[in-house]
Amino acid sequence: MTVRPSSPGTLRPPEGRVLRRDVVAGITVAAYLVPQVLAYAGLARVPPEAGLWAAFVALAVYFLLGSSPQLSVGPESTTALMTGAALATITVPGASPRDTAALLALAVGAVCVLAWVGGLAFLADLLSKPVLVGYMAGIAGLMIFSQTGRGTAADIPEGGPLAETWWLVQHPSEIHGPTLAVCLGTLALLLLGARLWPTGPVPLAGMLAAAVTVSLTGLSEDGVGVVGTLSFALPEIGLPAVSSLGSWALLTTALAIAVVGFTDNVIDARAFGARHGDRIDARRELLALGACNVAAGLVHGFPVSSSGSRTAIVDAVGGRSRWAGLSALGAALVLVVALRPVLASFPDAALAAVVVYAGLRLIDVGEFVRIARYRRTELLIALATTFGVLVLGVLQGVLVAVSLSLIDVFRRVARPHDAVEGLVPDLAGMHDVDDYDDAEAVPGLLVYRYDAPLFFANAENFLTRVRESVTAYDPEWVVLNFEAMGEVDLTGADALETLRAELEDEGIVLGLARLKQDQRDVLQPSGVLDRIGAEHVFPTLPTALDAFRAATGRD
Repeated sequence: MTVRPSSPGTLRPPEGRVLRRDVVAGITVAAYLVPQVLAYAGLARVPPEAGLWAAFVALAVYFLLGSSPQLSVGPESTTALMTGAALATITVPGASPRDTAALLALAVGAVCVLAWVGGLAFLADLLSKPVLVGYMAGIAGLMIFSQTGRGTAADIPEGGPLAETWWLVQHPSEIHGPTLAVCLGTLALLLLGARLWPTGPVPLAGMLAAAVTVSLTGLSEDGVGVVGTLSFALPEIGLPAVSSLGSWALLTTALAIAVVGFTDNVIDARAFGARHGDRIDARRELLALGACNVAAGLVHGFPVSSSGSRTAIVDAVGGRSRWAGLSALGAALVLVVALRPVLASFPDAALAAVVVYAGLRLIDVGEFVRIARYRRTELLIALATTFGVLVLGVLQGVLVAVSLSLIDVFRRVARPHDAVEGLVPDLAGMHDVDDYDDAEAVPGLLVYRYDAPLFFANAENFLTRVRESVTAYDPEWVVLNFEAMGEVDLTGADALETLRAELEDEGIVLGLARLKQDQRDVLQPSGVLDRIGAEHVFPTLPTALDAFRAATGRD
């Protein structure tokens, strides 16, 4: 596959058929975006128009600054959920909930821009595939549980999504039957529509069907709530009206949203970019996300990130450039202006169904199965991430998962695979004697390979396993194959000197093979190379084998 950069600075529209596909993709995404944004505004506890304006400015800014040709940026489930949780617990003096959400967006933007200046884009690489799969499943669970009240019209005491759902399980009489019926009916229609029309504007069609049903049956008079009149005047552009910058809790929440939002952006962009050979600039994505959030805050919106579901629609319909995003912006504006009375009639329960539908699509059962087949510890990390996000919250759950991932990596590096290498008939080179039935170690020569950097966490393990191999093979020479030892710290250099001294006391020669220049540079100040001797440092294993045979007279 030929990899081509996405040319972030080039904003000229593509020609002919490609541009037509981008326009079609943008219109399709707009039909999906509008009802989704209305639902996510409710998730974030802000008015619908706050979500719409956040979407519009995010699409415009990302068109100018983004590096992905397909990524759809705007209100998204995770950031909406985290914003809603923050507004439920954080109070900024003199600020309305919408002002607080706008202040949060500005803080997220500032964190991203500062991280861009500091070159911190590499942090996205700390999230492994199991962490991401488990994280998305956990977010999906929070999204689904968060709609308990909206989908049932029950008057549930304020609490987290799990607590609110558990309360409703204990008080089923609080459920409003018609509201629940609208929610479940819309959800069933969405799931069926996704199977029959996978690239179509299924959420919009489902919302329209729900609105028509509620209107014709008079369910609104029976207590089924609707969105109501949408105020869609031009936004008041400027800083939110607050008397202070907010609490420490708001700033830490902004940091959490920035981390999660940036991770979403980079992972979604790379996942779709890999399908078409597009090179994604993680550092530019960080700047674009920061600018999008600053713009969202200035129009009194709420924090934004990328949407995997909308990006998938762009890809499925054939959008191949950022002009698809600009087309989505134009189509969404027309849709909101022309169909505002229709949008006002959307049932709240149907919007809850859209959120649940989006949540269900985030759970990738196939990936869990694939992870389980690959390595059990990675499945445990994925599941721990899911339950951590559900029980502890988004940021805490991700931190727990990253910690578990790093511990797992540390465990594998601290206790790595090792090998005694020998000769295999009719096969060039030296190979692990455990890999071949007819492999034999060279008599009198122990060629030992340690498959990890030699550092403080495994230095003692290295010594123990070399000693065991020396006891088992009783060699005259020990040659360490340094091929897999990418790094040696001071503790590792001391372990190497300890081994050299022990072998010398036993009359055994220690040699090093395949020692790279950077390893030589690191080891030189310790003096261990001088004590081993330049005559026992070999560029390849064959030269080490020849030197052993010449010195011992063995064939």
